[in-house]
Order: sequence, then C-alpha cells, then structure tokens
Amino acid sequence: MAHPLRGAAAIVGVGLTPFGELHGRTSIEIMAEAVHNVLAETGIRMNQIDGIFASNFHDGLLTLSVAEYFGIHPRFMDGTNIGGSSFVNSLQSAAAALHLGLCDVALIAYGSNARTATRRGRSPQIRTAETVYKPRLPINAYALAASRHMHEFGTTREQLAEVAVAARAWARLNPAAFTRGPLTVQDVLSARMIVDPFGAKDCCLVTDGGAAMILVRADRAKDFPQPPIYVLGVGSATTHNNICAMADLTTTAVAEAAPRAFGMAGITPADVDLVELYDAFTINTILFLEDMGFCRKGEGGAFVANGNIAPGGSLPVNTNGGGLSCVHPGMYGMFLTIEAVQQLRGECGARQVQGAEIAVCNGNGGYLSSQVTAVLGTAATL
Repeated sequence: MAHPLRGAAAIVGVGLTPFGELHGRTSIEIMAEAVHNVLAETGIRMNQIDGIFASNFHDGLLTLSVAEYFGIHPRFMDGTNIGGSSFVNSLQSAAAALHLGLCDVALIAYGSNARTATRRGRSPQIRTAETVYKPRLPINAYALAASRHMHEFGTTREQLAEVAVAARAWARLNPAAFTRGPLTVQDVLSARMIVDPFGAKDCCLVTDGGAAMILVRADRAKDFPQPPIYVLGVGSATTHNNICAMADLTTTAVAEAAPRAFGMAGITPADVDLVELYDAFTINTILFLEDMGFCRKGEGGAFVANGNIAPGGSLPVNTNGGGLSCVHPGMYGMFLTIEAVQQLRGECGARQVQGAEIAVCNGNGGYLSSQVTAVLGTAATL
C-alpha cells in the first residue's frame, strides 16, 4: 500500500535571486526578492499564502518576521531549524500540512547575506563539548570525518578533489553559478591548506542568495503555469549533534534517512536520474553517495573518480555546481532542491539531464548531524 504522503503535494513554483554579493541588503530583503519571483511564476497572490516554513541562523522567530514583513496572516507556521537540512525537512512538513488541510498554499523561503555581512576576523563559535580544544568549526568536524574515511578505506586527496572538479564542470554550464572558472585536480591539491586534508577548494563557497518555493495539494497542482513536481518521499534522521558523539565517522544518518525516503517513494537507487547533495565539503558527496546505496561503503572515492559524477558521467550529481561552485549562503538545502525541480521541469539548458523524471535531494545540517533525503518526481512517476 502506498504511503499517504507519496505524491500528495507538489512544488508548483520556485524563485531565486542572483548569487554572490548582494550589497546593502538584509537577509529578509533578499528572501523577499525570491518570494516575489515565485509569486510571479505561479500567479499566486501574497494574501493566498497560508502556510509559512522558514528558518535561518540568526532569527529564532523568522516565521513571524516573514508574516509581518509580507503582511500576511498564515494558518500554519513552522520555523524548525535543524541546520542546512531544514528546508528539505520542510518539504515533509509542508506536504503533511497540506494533506491534512492545515493550509492550502505553503511557502518555503530562505534569504541570506552571509557573504556581504561577514566581517574579517574569527567567527564566533557555539560552545560545544569540543570547545576546550579550540576547533575551527565546522571545518574541523568534516575534516575529521574525511581523515577517518581516508584511514579506513584508502580514500585519497585526489579522489576528494574529483568531487570539486565535477562540481565546477557543472557550474561552468550554469550561467547563474558564482564560480565558473576552470578547475583541475591539481588546482585543488595545490590550493591553500585550510584544515588537513582540506584545501580551500575542498570547502564550500560563502555567498549571498535567496530562494523560495510554493507547494499545493496534488489536486490543484496542474492549475499553475509550470509543470508540477511531486514530493514522492522524504526521510529524516540524526545520529548526533557534536561530532565527538558521532558513533562512526564514516557512516552518516543518510544511511537511515535515504531508505525511509526511498521506501515512501517506492524506488531504489537504480531508478534515480540525478542527485543533488549538500556538498559543504568534498567528503560529503562521497559519504552521502555511499550511504544512499549508489556504491558500497568505502568505494565512494573510486565512484566519484574519472568524471563519473560530472557532465557525461553515469550519475549526474550536483548539476548546478553545488555548494562548492554555485551558491552557499550559510544554509544550502533550498538551492539543491530548486535545482532538482528545474531539472525535472527540463529547463536547465546546457546542463540539462535529458529525460530526468526522478531526482533525489539530501540536506545536511550541523556537523554531519541532521540528514534529510527527499525524492521528487514528475507527473509520470505518480
């Protein structure tokens, strides 16, 4: 028997801002541009939005701020923040709220001025169990996982570099990507070392950017100008908060979240046409592909080598350029999801994955802490 949420809601519109440096604007002003863009795409009026899903790192009452800013009075609000995976998680919450009739038009939105608001100097650190050791978070946490994967499975810096090179190859096909210059494995290996084994090119961008999407129930999904993209399955999981509590540094909670999402959607990895992953660091892509079942544990380094996830490879991964080359304004989950939607709508130009009908997204939060996997599909997959 099919899960009641499989295909119950659909994404009927998306909106983005330019990526990079949006000087003189607050995060909510950047968000507003994305929201107005999604309203223009769908033809929905602001006062028709009755469900708000929003979060960021600096406003714990963001859903209230959004409602106030836009002058709307929603029936349903959710500001759950579990890090960068929050917006993939919102797909499940929005689908459930729509299915239960708690709202009719759900808005998921994010905006950030992370690049232009940053001040030189050391960023403030949240006090954690590791604080006494003065880590440089989050990079130390991810470097620890990468080092352990290299120790256990022989993964190499060259294989990590292949992830960055593949992301850049996709970004070079994406006019909206922030960083589009050529990049080789040797460029990655020669880049300034940040935290062993990561050099500067193993680490995500810091940009400004905004994103928004609107979901409605499936029975209304075909009433809008763009083809609806259906939420087929979502699964979430967490194994820790602080990296010192992660039981196995080489296995993430994706190993639990992805099977839940795939089970709800009724698919296997063999059915997937493209994958959009939260690549805050190069190790993420390797870990998540393994934990989703696209390759066996420990074989991720070999899997990403030789252009296998780049344009022309066997599995298209992070087709917009990802957080490594396209956009990363502090929380990346919205942007990878919108790339999946645009791919399934067939509107990605030179980077389009031909015939794509099923996309898998994975949001990551904290220090490999929260993982949320979503399966999206075209009408043909219902």
